[in-house]
Amino acid sequence: MRILSGIQPSGRLHIGNYFGAIRQHIAFQEKGDECFYFIANYHAMTSRNDRAELEANTLHVAMAYLALGLDPKRSVFFAQSDVPQTTELCWILNCVCPMSLMEKATSYKDKIAHGLSTNVGLFDYPVLQAADIVIYDSHLVPVGADQKQHIEITRDLATKFNLAYGQEALLLPDAHIVPEVAVVPGTDGQKMSKSYNNTIEMFVSPKETQKQCGQIVTDSTPLESPKNPDTCNVFALLKLLAGPAELAEIADKYRAGGYGYGHAKKRLADLINEKFAAARERYAELEKNPAMVRDVLRDGGRRAREVAETTMQRVRAACGIVTNR
Repeated sequence: MRILSGIQPSGRLHIGNYFGAIRQHIAFQEKGDECFYFIANYHAMTSRNDRAELEANTLHVAMAYLALGLDPKRSVFFAQSDVPQTTELCWILNCVCPMSLMEKATSYKDKIAHGLSTNVGLFDYPVLQAADIVIYDSHLVPVGADQKQHIEITRDLATKFNLAYGQEALLLPDAHIVPEVAVVPGTDGQKMSKSYNNTIEMFVSPKETQKQCGQIVTDSTPLESPKNPDTCNVFALLKLLAGPAELAEIADKYRAGGYGYGHAKKRLADLINEKFAAARERYAELEKNPAMVRDVLRDGGRRAREVAETTMQRVRAACGIVTNR
């Protein structure tokens, strides 16, 4: 089975990225699936226009994945921009995509509601995402719950192309969502996202982790009063890190009273620091050798292009695009 997923280099990676996506990506690799993972730097341009920032964030994501256990010998790991066939396919899919399909995209509406500036790239994001997916003949796409609609759009576009040209040139992928971590709450209770500035980062110092955990929004229940763990943002994050026995113990402390949100935040920070200590050490070593990281992406791009070009040969033949290369 071929797995495909991408991640935007639009900021520093956070624990929501890990529990919502990266952990599953590594698990698929360890299971022996054929994995294609890419850094979606073209997608990042819909909300970022700082050249130095985009370049630095792209390398940051690459180093983070390698530090967290991605093996470039077992997975195809590359930058989106190293596969020009993807933007070629995006244009072709645009030509079979009804405007009404894009106007229904809830992710676009949500980003606009949160104050992101509008641009055509942001509006057309799902079509480029569809091209990213189908160009590698992907079978399964691990995504968060908020991206499920984009996979449905991908299937719709692949179907429309196949029907328009009377050929089964594009495979239809399926979404893979892990329900219990489909949405990881941020410090403000919304989905943790770089766009909302509500993240707890992975690759920072233990002291900075404590500071970020301290910013999690809670209610004003006094220290001595009982609290409901099921409605607490801190407890929702503790569920991702604490073992069953400790989690049950903390829940009992919540309900008994005398256990403050500050106690829970401190324990959360300790667990995060323990969880990512080894990866932080590996990340620090990779920072010393950016040339090696670029070599990894270069090789992954070469392997990805080979697969993408095979798909594009079918697509061009199906729709009558003549090339003289």
